[in-house]
Amino acid sequence: MNKKHIILISASAFLCFGAAFAFSFFYRKPFPEQSAAQSQQQSLTTPVETLDQSPGPLEVGTTQTTNSIQKRELAEKQLKILFNDVQEKIREYESKQQELQSREQRLQVTQETLKKDIDKLDNLRIDTAVMIASLKAQQESLNNSRVRIEQTEKANLITVAATYDKMDPASASQILTNLSKLPAQSAGAEGGLDEAVKILHYMTERTKAKVLAELVSSEPTLAAVFCDRLKRINVGQ
Repeated sequence: MNKKHIILISASAFLCFGAAFAFSFFYRKPFPEQSAAQSQQQSLTTPVETLDQSPGPLEVGTTQTTNSIQKRELAEKQLKILFNDVQEKIREYESKQQELQSREQRLQVTQETLKKDIDKLDNLRIDTAVMIASLKAQQESLNNSRVRIEQTEKANLITVAATYDKMDPASASQILTNLSKLPAQSAGAEGGLDEAVKILHYMTERTKAKVLAELVSSEPTLAAVFCDRLKRINVGQ
């Protein structure tokens, strides 16, 4: 129960108390002692014949009594109406308070649902960011694993490959094996392995097959590496 509720109940009680006090003040009956004294004084001052022959005072007293009863009933009705109005106001206030509480509960549920949705979106965004980073890393790793042939070196590679085509497969495989073991400083920026793969790429298919066959018997691991790297050749435009 909050302050407004307490104020309404206090106002209702105050109005009821005031109405009851006003009713008892204006419509109270005279004390028995005053009534007896007035009756005795009237009997001493009024002749017997007048009392017996004139019914006027009785009629006036009856009318006054009826008016008092009517006024009392009217005051009671007004007091009852006032009390009912106050009770109705209290009920309306309680109904509005319950409605506000229900609305606050619905709002709280909505806020909790929104918070859960926001948390799900945040988690999804994090998962998406991780997935994108992983794809970028895989793409970068794939790009790094490719053997790129620039147009500026293409002509030279074709000439060198033609020279290897004229050698016997055993000699060509031995030279390529030694070339693949050279560090990057000695065999170019990409290292000897990529240089050997580039030469193999531009050799004729027949000579290339014979060279790889020779490598299988002498350097099987290197032959597998050459085959894998040949699939990753990327000729620049």
